[in-house]
Order: sequence, then C-alpha cells, then structure tokens
Amino acid sequence: MSLIASVLFLAVVTGLACSLPGGFLVLRRRSMLVDGVSHAVLPGVVVGFWLTHDFRSPLLIVGAALAGLIVVAGSEYLAHTGLIGGDASQGLVFPALFSLGIILISMKFGHIHLDAHSVLVGELNYVALDQIVVAGVPIGPRYAIVMAVVGLVNLACILACLPALEAATFDPGFATVRGLPVRWLATLIAFLTTVTVTAAFYAVGAVLVISLMIVPAATATLFARSMRELLLLSACFSALGACVGFWAAYVVDAPTSAGMAVGYGLLFAMALGASKLVDGSRGARGASGASVDCVGQPN
Repeated sequence: MSLIASVLFLAVVTGLACSLPGGFLVLRRRSMLVDGVSHAVLPGVVVGFWLTHDFRSPLLIVGAALAGLIVVAGSEYLAHTGLIGGDASQGLVFPALFSLGIILISMKFGHIHLDAHSVLVGELNYVALDQIVVAGVPIGPRYAIVMAVVGLVNLACILACLPALEAATFDPGFATVRGLPVRWLATLIAFLTTVTVTAAFYAVGAVLVISLMIVPAATATLFARSMRELLLLSACFSALGACVGFWAAYVVDAPTSAGMAVGYGLLFAMALGASKLVDGSRGARGASGASVDCVGQPN
C-alpha cells in the first residue's frame, strides 16, 4: 500500500472510530467532554514515555486512558455536588492536567519530537509510516489496527445497549422509572469516549480529535430521525469528511488532521444550508396546502 493510500485509510478508520460515541455526546450536550479528555491525556502520555522511552509501548495508552478517566470522574463528582453546573466542572479539571503535561514536556523531553505541534494536531502522516509488511510488501499502517479494534469495540457496546442508550439519552427520567441503569450507561459512553480519544490522540492530536468526534455527529443530527439513522449518517459523514480533508491537505501541503477538520467544517456548513433549504420548501408546501384547504371550504 502506498503512503498516500495508507494515510487516507488511517484517516478514514480513525474518523469512523471517533464518530460512534460522538452521536451520544452531541445528543446529551456533553461535547466538551471530548475537549477535556483530549487535553487531559497529555500528562499520561508523557509519564508513560518517561517510564518506557518507547512511543509504541502500551503504557502510553494506559497512562493516557487513566488521565482521561481522572477528568471524567472528577467532572462527574463536581457536577453531582450541585455546586457547579454545565461544563464548568470539566473546565476546572482538564486545564491543570494539560498544563502539567506541557510542563513535563518542557522540563524532561525538550530534546525529542514530542513537541506542542504534535500534541495539538498530531502526526497522521508519520504514524502511517509504520507499516505491516507481509512477504516484503507493505499492506497498511499498523496503527490502523488499533483504531479498527477501538471502532469495533465501540460498535459492539453501542449495539448491545442501543435500546437502553436511546431511552437514557432522549428521556433520562423515563429511563430511570423503567429501572434502567442511567448512570451506568452514561459512564459507559464516557469510558468509550476516553478510550477512543486516547487511541486517536497519537494520530490526530488533542485539539483536532474534537472535530473528528463531534462534527460528523452534529451534521448527522440535521437529517437523522432515529438513533440508528444518526449512527449510520455520522459514519458516512465521517468517511466523506476524512476523504475531502485528506485531499485538501494533500493539495495545499498542510497537516492531514488539520485538513480533515476543515473538511468536516465545510461538510457541516453545506449540510446546514441544505437542511435549511429542505425545511423551507417543506414549510412553503405546508402553507400552500393550508391555503388551498381554506379556499376550498364552503361559506
């Protein structure tokens, strides 16, 4: 597989894995959780590298996941105290962890390529260089397997709990009355989000993973009429946005992950315009039909 094809394949797989939990975050209005986790994983990555001095070590993912879970647990605790509302609890936790990671990088690892640029926008092209080779032939990026496994785990968990997740997402009060474990389901989505963000962090960085996880789902909400439609459309928009963004980045010689974020943004803007046109035409037809009914009524 050529380098261009490898980068595109890794971009699509990463986007698909990120899009699955994104739909529930958008509907629950917890999109900022991605921002908190994506920034908080940095000190976990730095500590893992400090212990192993190997970017391929699983300890980096373990450390990053633990740091992300600290944000989830800390923000949930602060939110349930009732003293802090909305996303303010996340804003209190993740800046401290992200700043700690930056300080550790500056103090301990200034001589290596673990720099702020890699942390923010990732190195998708660099990650794709690590190929799986069979009989001397490269068949694809090794890290795509990691993201594919994460995506399959997300899909399996969501499909297994989909009816309960739908009820807990759209009507938590009804779900609680029905005896559904609403808090456990919220924890499940938070855990899947943490694992996905942690895995994608190495490829697309702390900031742009937000775009990969939230924008396709937000675009899908403009057209979806059910949770299944939302998941399907989110995956489609994710793959399409990754392809558009990759091509744009290739043409202008920009970072691939940044091009993907721009591609997702353009896709959302076009989808928003299309949805407004569709809603406007439906409203016009409805008003026209009502006028005809009124005219046709006998005096």
